[in-house]
Amino acid sequence: MPRTLHSLHSPEFKEQALLKARGRGARSLASVAGDLNMSHGTLKNWLKAAGPAGPAGPQAQATHPLLEGPVASWSSAQRMGALHESYSLSGEALAGWCREHGLFEHQLRQWHDDFCAAGVSAVREAPGAFRELQRQHDLLQRKEKALAEVAALLVLQKNFQALLEGADK
Repeated sequence: MPRTLHSLHSPEFKEQALLKARGRGARSLASVAGDLNMSHGTLKNWLKAAGPAGPAGPQAQATHPLLEGPVASWSSAQRMGALHESYSLSGEALAGWCREHGLFEHQLRQWHDDFCAAGVSAVREAPGAFRELQRQHDLLQRKEKALAEVAALLVLQKNFQALLEGADK
C-alpha cells in the first residue's frame, strides 16, 4: 500500500509548518523544512496549495493584546508573558495554545532556556558584589556580638553596684 501525504503528517503539523514557513523572516524555506525534519518540496507544495490566506495564513495573530505581531519580533516582555500563560499547559492543551498564538513548543522551550541562562550568567558575573555583601554581613555580625557583650557587662556592673549598695545598709 503506497504512503500518501495524508498518512505522513497530521493536519495540526501541517498547520504549524505553514505558520512557521510564513513567519520565517529571512530564513530559507529549506532551512525551515530542515528544522521540521521534512522535505523542502513538500513544504513548498503546501505553501502553494494553501495560498497567501490559507488555513494558517499570516492573519493568524494572537488573541491576547500582549502577544500580538510576528513571533520573531516579540520583545522579552512578550516572550515572558507567553511563558507565563503557557507554563501550566501540557500535551494537547499546550499544542492548542501554541497554534492559537502562532508559535511552536520548541520556541517556548528555547525562550525558557534563554531566560534561565540569563539569570545564571548574571549570578556568575557578580561574584565581586556577592563577596562585598558577604564581607558586610560578617562585619555586622561582629558588631552585633560586640554590642551583646557590652550589654551583658553593663547588666553585670549594675547588678554589682546594687549588691554593694545593699551591703552598705
